[in-house]
Amino acid sequence: QVQLVESGGGLVQAGGSLRLSCVASGRSTFSINAIGWYRQAPGKQRELVARITSGGSTYYADSVEGRFTISRDKVKNTVYLQMNSLKPEDTAVYYCDLEGYGRDYWGQGTQVTVSS
Repeated sequence: QVQLVESGGGLVQAGGSLRLSCVASGRSTFSINAIGWYRQAPGKQRELVARITSGGSTYYADSVEGRFTISRDKVKNTVYLQMNSLKPEDTAVYYCDLEGYGRDYWGQGTQVTVSS
């Protein structure tokens, strides 16, 4: 079993920054394919924001390209999402998703609210 715990969300003014963390525990990281950050705003579908593979390749949604950076610390089993130049439309619950062991594992989410 894999457990994911997100943290770092909060309330920030437009133009501000936050760093989200996703800590994975419970199993070896050997069979992890990728870890992604998703977000879901009220009334909208969950969308992929950023993703990093086991090989270090990254993907960003067009809406966050140049503002968000995904990174990882293998020693700490942690993936980060640095979010800069935040906009009100970035307001959502952010979820961490681990792809591995033949399935997806999700965290409980962390709320990010950007005020205008």
